[in-house]
Amino acid sequence: MSEVNLPVASFSPLYEQIKVMILASLQAAEWLPGAVIPSEMELAARYAVSQGTVRKAIDELAAQNLLVRRQGKGTFVATHQEDDWQYRFLRLAPDSGEKFLLTSQFLSCLKTKANAHIASLLKLKAGDTVIHIDRVQSFAGKPIVFEEIWLPTARFKELDLYSLNAWHGPVYALYESQYATHMVRAEEKIKAVAADEILARHLQLPVGVPLLSVERVAFTYGNKPVEIRHARYDTREQHYENKLN
Repeated sequence: MSEVNLPVASFSPLYEQIKVMILASLQAAEWLPGAVIPSEMELAARYAVSQGTVRKAIDELAAQNLLVRRQGKGTFVATHQEDDWQYRFLRLAPDSGEKFLLTSQFLSCLKTKANAHIASLLKLKAGDTVIHIDRVQSFAGKPIVFEEIWLPTARFKELDLYSLNAWHGPVYALYESQYATHMVRAEEKIKAVAADEILARHLQLPVGVPLLSVERVAFTYGNKPVEIRHARYDTREQHYENKLN
């Protein structure tokens, strides 16, 4: 008698299902960045599960830096406007160990057509309109980062050079407060490059100086790519720091 291949039942633990529901509320902007979410008891009643199940779901979301627990105050939606979170995606640090405060100058903000590479990363069609931004960041008055940024125009329609330069704080906090777009994770590709004439001019260094090239794709809720960032770092007095678990 021939064997019969029966379908294998698949299911996710209850806390995973609650985690998905909480994520759906975050994605729907039911709770905005910086806001406190309902208590574990309230969420347990809402989803008709135990407090322990809710706690485990929240623990995982906190471990993923989507929620932040504050002793005696509750659980909050993570925000890039908090001091501890402003530079969560920045891995550059001075060799001296001093506090790293960068100042930004946005050079341009133009609408253009996405080439095949940018369109692919943003999950758009080649030729779709994107916003292309150039920025220089300086430390202690010295330019050390030149960045090119691409954003989908549909999500950031009103963004212009004036609003970028008028904003004081991390650009991810601007995305949150003005465009309801919270960056939750990023993927990066890193390699060494030599400064060409354009980079040398922006970073005020000789042509040919080694730079660190970092191409980042940043994602919002639902694993949606919403920003491409290509940064070139002058690492002669800085280093790229990453902590691996």
